[in-house]
Amino acid sequence: MKSALLLIDLQNDFCRGGALAVAEGDNTISVANLAIAACRQATIPVVASQDWHPADHRSFAVNSAAEPWTQGELEGLPQVWWPVHCVQQQPGADFHPDLNRAALDYIVHKGQNPAIDSYSAFFDNGKRAATGLHAWLQQAQIGRLIVMGLATDYCVKFSVLDALELGYQVTLLSDGCRGVNLQPDDSKQAIATMQQAGAKVQTLSEWLATLQPAM
Repeated sequence: MKSALLLIDLQNDFCRGGALAVAEGDNTISVANLAIAACRQATIPVVASQDWHPADHRSFAVNSAAEPWTQGELEGLPQVWWPVHCVQQQPGADFHPDLNRAALDYIVHKGQNPAIDSYSAFFDNGKRAATGLHAWLQQAQIGRLIVMGLATDYCVKFSVLDALELGYQVTLLSDGCRGVNLQPDDSKQAIATMQQAGAKVQTLSEWLATLQPAM
């Protein structure tokens, strides 16, 4: 079965100094680059998602007359009101400068519809529209995903759950993830949820020890 590495939202706004910085978010970049190098050696494709919001996105607290970090409802769905982040074509939406971007085989943009948020790299939060990721993976005959990135309790979790629902085998690289943790145990609970849904959880070193070249 062919594998692909899926890097979730390794962007400036989620790292140190960013508009929606995740604690220790920068620490994921070295893990990602080691995973990328291993995948290159094993001819495993590398895919990355980018939060790619228009400036008028309604999940931004300022656009919905809400206080950042509070919760409400958007288009009938529960919504955390976020600070403005990952605006299309702005520096905050760029990949972290240390990420080996040249090695990426495919980049999927998400969160482009201003009326609905999109945590998952596969669908918006209401599953009303799909990104191009599933189609690309199908065309490449990928059946297994190795997933890591930011943030554990939002975009990583929902991407993993959707991947499992779509029939992919999923391995989560736990040391390649960091969480927002609006509540202290959010990331821990997110990992437990992913495991219960069928994801395998490994560290980078554990995964590297089992790595086989793509068939």
